[in-house]
Amino acid sequence: MTEATYPQCRIVPLRMLSPETAERLLNAVVGIPGIRRLMVNGPSLPTIVPYGPARGKPNPNTNRKTITVGGSDVQLRVQVGMVTVEVTDESVIDTIKAACDGIFTQFPCQVQVGKFMKTQATLVDYAKYGPDADEIMIGLTDPKRTEPPVIIQGLHK
Repeated sequence: MTEATYPQCRIVPLRMLSPETAERLLNAVVGIPGIRRLMVNGPSLPTIVPYGPARGKPNPNTNRKTITVGGSDVQLRVQVGMVTVEVTDESVIDTIKAACDGIFTQFPCQVQVGKFMKTQATLVDYAKYGPDADEIMIGLTDPKRTEPPVIIQGLHK
């Protein structure tokens, strides 16, 4: 199990991020040593309209792009609205704040410190990954998602 002693912070911009700004932010954060886990949240960008009168039709959206984060190509499934980060110690959070200050010059963002990710396996984690689940995946499970999560190698080493 993951220890609950790892500090966590959440980057909350005033606006939803464009794919270009999200790519700059994620690359700046991923490049900081001491990051264990990172999770991106925001409204879904489905390829097909899931409900309403246009249900089943293609959903053209200019924010659904492939970005490069830490040398890996990542297909954006959400419009980035918040980034949650788990770090090895408190000093890394100050480095994250400095990186955010360099990126968010047109509009502000907050870096909130607290506990935002689950640190013990939930029933959904157990059902999806079993009793020997990777501790990095604990608390990041979406029970409705059929696609596997995007994992950027080398992030949690």
